[in-house]
Formats: sequence, C-alpha cells, structure tokens
Amino acid sequence: MELDYNPSRKSLIRNKWVATAASIWIQSTSGSLYTFSIYSPILKSTQGYTQSTLDTISVFKDIGANVGVLSGLLYSAASARRRGGPWVVLLAGAVQCFAGYFLMWLTVTGALPAAPPAVMCCYMLVAAHAMTFFNTANVVTGVHNFPSYSGTIVGIMKGFLGLSGAILIQVYQTIFKNNPTSYLLLLALLPSINSIALMRFVRIFKTNEEDEKKHLNAFSFLAIVLAAYLTATIVIQHVLKLKVSVRVFTFVLLMFLLVSPLIVAIKAQRDKSYRMVKSLLEHNQISDERENRGDYHEISNGSDEISETNENLNLWQAMKTINFWLLFYTTACAMGSGLATVNNMSQIGESLNYTSLEINTLVSLWSIWNFIGRFGGGYISDYFLHVKGCSRPLFIVFALFAMTVGHAMIASGFPGALYAGSVLVGVCYGSQWSLMPTIASEIFGKGHFGTIFNTVTIAGPVGSYVLSVKVVGYLYDKEVSEIGKTCVGSRCFMVSFFIMACVTFSGFLVALWLFFRTRKFYEDVVMRRLLRSRRWSVLTDDVE
Repeated sequence: MELDYNPSRKSLIRNKWVATAASIWIQSTSGSLYTFSIYSPILKSTQGYTQSTLDTISVFKDIGANVGVLSGLLYSAASARRRGGPWVVLLAGAVQCFAGYFLMWLTVTGALPAAPPAVMCCYMLVAAHAMTFFNTANVVTGVHNFPSYSGTIVGIMKGFLGLSGAILIQVYQTIFKNNPTSYLLLLALLPSINSIALMRFVRIFKTNEEDEKKHLNAFSFLAIVLAAYLTATIVIQHVLKLKVSVRVFTFVLLMFLLVSPLIVAIKAQRDKSYRMVKSLLEHNQISDERENRGDYHEISNGSDEISETNENLNLWQAMKTINFWLLFYTTACAMGSGLATVNNMSQIGESLNYTSLEINTLVSLWSIWNFIGRFGGGYISDYFLHVKGCSRPLFIVFALFAMTVGHAMIASGFPGALYAGSVLVGVCYGSQWSLMPTIASEIFGKGHFGTIFNTVTIAGPVGSYVLSVKVVGYLYDKEVSEIGKTCVGSRCFMVSFFIMACVTFSGFLVALWLFFRTRKFYEDVVMRRLLRSRRWSVLTDDVE
C-alpha cells in the first residue's frame, strides 16, 4: 500500500485514479468468455466434436469463470508481502489466459494433434479461470482504494467487464470477420499483453479525498456513454449491412471512448495537485498565526474509532456465520436463474416463433441489460446508503422480487413478454455482480474480501446447473418426447419459468431475512465508518 499525497512527478502516474483507469482497460478486454459462440463452431468443426461435447466444454468454461477462490487466496497472500500486490494476481491471470487460448489456437490450426474432449476442457478451464484473476485484482483493489464508495467502484469494474464481450465482438467483426481461428490467437494475446503492460499501475493507495465521488461519477458517465454507443452499434449492425469504411469509423470511435478514462484520471490528479498547493499555503499561514499566538490544535483520535474486532473475517470464519449462507443462497437464486435464462434464450425465441433477427438482437442486448444492472446496482445502492442510510441488502430484495416478475412474464408466453421479461431478468441478474461483492466487503471486511466473494460466486454455476439441467432441460426434453423433435408454443418453457419464479421468490424471502439481520449493523457500524471516512478526507485535505 502506498500514500500518494506527495506532489512529485512520480505521483502523476502512481495514484489511485491512474490505477482505476488501468483496471478499467484490463476489464474491457477480459470478457472473452462472453464471446464463446464466435469460436465454438471452429472447435466443433476442426475437432469433430458433437453438440453434447461442445456443451460439456461450455460447462468447464462456466466453472473456470466462477470458481475464483485461488485468485482470492493469491491476492491476500500477495498483498501481505512487501514486494507483492495486485500485479502478482494479474500476472497469474495473463499466464493462464495465454496458455489456454494459445493451446486452443495451436490445436485448431493443426500445429498440435486433435485434442480429446477432456484435453480441450482443460484448455477451456485454464483460459476461463484467468478471468477470475483479472476480476479479483481489479475489483478488490478498487474497494481498497475507494472504501467509502465501494458499491460505485464495484459497479464500474463489473460494468466494464460486462461490456467487454460486446467490445471484443466489435474487434472481431472489424478485423477478424469470418476468421474465428485468428480470433482465438487474439484472445491469447490481447488480454495477456494488456494485463502485463498495465499491471504495475494497479496498486492500493491508502488515501481518502474530498471529491472522490465527483471523479467516480465521471468514470460512471463514460461507462454509460460506452454502453449506449455499443447498444446503438449492435442494433444498427443487426438491421443494416454496413460498409467496411463505416465499420472502421465506428471502431475508431469505440477506441476513443476507451481512451477517455485516462482523461478523467489526469483531471482528477490535477484537481488534487491544485488543492494540495492551495491547502499547503493556507496551512503555512495558519501555522505562523498559531506560533505567534502560542496555541495548538489537537485532533481527537479515540471517540470516533470503530471496533474492528468483528471485521476482516477469513473464509472459514465467514462460512460459520448465517449471513454468509443467506448471501450464498440469494446469489444461487439470482445468478443461477439468470444464467439459465440467457443459456436458453435462443430456444425460447424459437419456440415462440421469433425470427432469427429478433433472437440475435435479444441475445446481443443481454450484455447491455447486464451492464445496466452491474453499474446501476452499485451506483444506486451507494447513493441511497450515503443519502438515505438504506442498507445495501435491501436492493437484493428488490432485485429478486423484480426477477420473480420477469420469470413469470416469460412463462406467460404473451406477445412481447420475452422482451420485457429478459430486460427485467438481465438487469437484476447484472445487479447481483455488484451488490454481492460490496455486501461481502461490508459485512465480512476487506482483509480476505477476494477469497470470500469468489467463494460466494460459486453459487452461480451451482444454481445454473440445477435450474438449466434439472429443471429447464429436463422439462423441455419431456415436452419434446411427447410431441416430436421440436417444441413450439408457450408450453415448452412455461412450467420451467414458473418454477424459476418460485425459486427467485424464495430468494426474495431469504434476502428479506438478510436485510433484517444486517439492518442494525449497517446503522451502527457501516454508517459510522462512512462518516469517519468523510471526516478523515477533510482532515487530510486540510493537512496536505
């Protein structure tokens, strides 16, 4: 950890604003898993896999992407060492990303012999596991750097990760269109090189600044603009056939938007330098007056201290609490049902006689709804926590109730219900990715935050497996066996989505329990912690 109050030339690039911009760039290239549909056909055709085998490879992708306990343990160990830090975790992620995708590329090109399914599953697992290292390093570092606005920074990091799939698809369509083999090589090189180039900038800085919210809002605004731009680009590309020159122009605009976080970081550091010079001049003037008067100002350090004895629990201590398992269950309900929905979006559209254009648009826009949830869940919960004193678990209650409505709408099969239902489910699913980690850091502390929230994340694939395979898949196959090879009509998925609505409603009730259990903790501890952080930021600005 470093203090960045020194207005030296080194501090222009070593500060938490540049660290945030670097993390955003790493997150923006880390979503290769969301583009599996682009390179999966080439795996199937070149290796002679069946659809069932490809689905198995996809399962290993989900396992690697969601089981991030090792990344959390490495982050805790690296941060405790003098020469360690987040860069160790990012380097480990870069090595895994390169190894997994490069071996896949060599296999697809024929440089290596055809890989048995088990070997390809291992390649996919290693490549997917890299994302947990990128994500853990950036999210946990962000929470340490902005403890007063942890929801906002987690929302920003998770939001850019959610948009990264759409960003990489734009790269593919502009540079590697109809060449998924070269795209595999890009996935091996781009995230790895990007992470290694930027990893030394991602650091923990133990500082609080008075205008943090203003500059975080600027990062948030850029994320919203980028999401809006990608949404417009996706819709236009699905409706119109754009010329190559137009695609290149839209791609250049995308690159400009991705550079803009650095502009925010530079402005934030300039504002801080100006404020430091001003406060130093005022401080010197006040010191001279005090010396003449002979009086001194003493800062009390005892009355406002908050007991840390119940904070910074390790994984085992956290797992022995009821709150951990309540959070785990709500995550399983929300993320599991959300993954089950997006995994079956195409089949649902086909059964309801949607056109291929409508289905592709629905699938493409899912990443946008996902982003809105990821960003909005953190930002809005931060706003109500700071302004109204609302505890954060209340927003999981709202999200799970809205998901219940969304699943019921999809189950109804009414015209347009899939559109409206997918928006609700997508937004609420995305919100869990920012709400759950932030709540974990507030309830269990930041000492082992990476390990704890990555363990809770395992609930997502567990819930997805149960709901996708044992509920949706089983009931769909049962309908097909009764009427023929394909199923048409709302009855194909009606029962499945009513069951998922019941599951998310049970999650809503458990989230309500978690809210009542932690409400007093938020009032007595979290709010006092925020107030102390605000006072400290003012004091440090005065002392600078």
